[in-house]
Amino acid sequence: MGPRGQDDKQDGQQVARREDGRRTAGGEEDGRSTGTAADASPAPSAPAPSPPGATPSGAAPSPSGAVSSCGDERVAAVRRAGALGRLWRGRARLTLSASLLAVALTGGAIALGADRVPASAPVSVGAADPGILGGGDLDASVAALQTHLRSQPKDAGAWATLALAYVEQARTKGDPSRYPRAEQALRRSLSLAPDGDQALAGRAALAAARHDFEDALAFADAALRRNPYSERALSSRIDALVELGRYADAAEAAKTADARRPGVPVFTRYAYVRELRGDVTTARRVLEQALSAAGSPGDTAYVATQLGQLAWNQGDHKTALGCYARALAANDGYLPALEGRARARAASGDRAGAITDMETVVARSPLPGPLVELGELYEARGAAGDRARARRQYALVGAWTALARANGVDADLDTALAAADHGDKRAALRAARAEWARRHTVHTADALAWALHVNGRDAEALPYARRATATGYRSAVFRYHRGVIELATGHRAAGRASLASALALNPGFSPLGAARAREALEGAE
Repeated sequence: MGPRGQDDKQDGQQVARREDGRRTAGGEEDGRSTGTAADASPAPSAPAPSPPGATPSGAAPSPSGAVSSCGDERVAAVRRAGALGRLWRGRARLTLSASLLAVALTGGAIALGADRVPASAPVSVGAADPGILGGGDLDASVAALQTHLRSQPKDAGAWATLALAYVEQARTKGDPSRYPRAEQALRRSLSLAPDGDQALAGRAALAAARHDFEDALAFADAALRRNPYSERALSSRIDALVELGRYADAAEAAKTADARRPGVPVFTRYAYVRELRGDVTTARRVLEQALSAAGSPGDTAYVATQLGQLAWNQGDHKTALGCYARALAANDGYLPALEGRARARAASGDRAGAITDMETVVARSPLPGPLVELGELYEARGAAGDRARARRQYALVGAWTALARANGVDADLDTALAAADHGDKRAALRAARAEWARRHTVHTADALAWALHVNGRDAEALPYARRATATGYRSAVFRYHRGVIELATGHRAAGRASLASALALNPGFSPLGAARAREALEGAE
């Protein structure tokens, strides 16, 4: 851990950022056997010794094919399970869920996280969380933890768990003002147990939530030195390396995590690392294995949404809709699935349904991605008053950004992505440059390329656009941006090829961008 990380461990000062979207509850506490992610990939990982009390892994992966995982034949059964889970949550509103209670009283780690990355945005992304805190009502669980800590104020593990719950509340409610509460809870935990791996892993999660991935990596490493089998720290380490653009290191970290703690949180990260490198087949198989291992409605909703996003990225809107249906059957209030369904509905021609879904998402969690998407849906519809409605959504992005920054969140990438098309173009470029100075990911490369383009600096933009597509990550948005920039720099054949590739991959990738890609391609013929 670097000097800054050491200082933060000693005095509990702020670190920063939001988690990327892909965690779940339950795996750390119950030690259930699921096999490894590598079981579903061509090169199996070498198993590592299990931690004390762990259950040996080795379950066989499920068959390949997203349709088989998310087909209609399973929706009814999942809906019944989801209904039972919601009934249970209602009865548990005044008490901790079983796994949350175990965490609070024993100091075990718990996996919380962010949503899955959309095709055009980073892991803030935006995307999605499994049934948090054992599938219970998050607000009720926070209240129960607070009650517990009033009577047991020296429970370091409960303070760390409360901090993670605050991080999750901030993400799900789109409210960064909860991060300082998480920081205070982590300070308290560390004051009681200065070397507690759970609190250090919590600091990693908080740093990731605030987009400070260097600190997230440092805290995850510190936690792993104390507990090499911490699911939370193993997961946060993968996230940090991905968000720093260190994809080879992230792949190694995913293999290590898979060997030590195979389960839903690790499987989903393992899959995303493979997807970033263009290996969609393995990513799908691993997610299918994660879905087969899902032990709660929350896990099912989370992993089915990841499969839906993967299908969406490949332009398979029918399969994506099936996966989102399965997720919503398990948890009818799961916002990432509702957001994904809105995109798939729009691409399938159901604009009215898409707008209804996205309005629901924005009303409950006004994050930049959904706000921009809803604004573009209004613009694409073009009814009376829609242009004004769209402007209001874009303006809300600025309000969220200001709130995020006030609470220690690095919001430059969110600013760059939204402002390039719907705001201050110069501000977009400043934000994209600032983000690129901190980390070199495919998403920051794409954002910088597009910000340079809208500011008329296409020659500078082209190398970044090429870099965004260099890993093999299959993003129609990246290909669209690259194609436009190639045309602007006189590379007409390459530009036509990139635009055609974007539309072939996902013809409905954006309410406005897909139409503009077609226009640009037609104009280049």
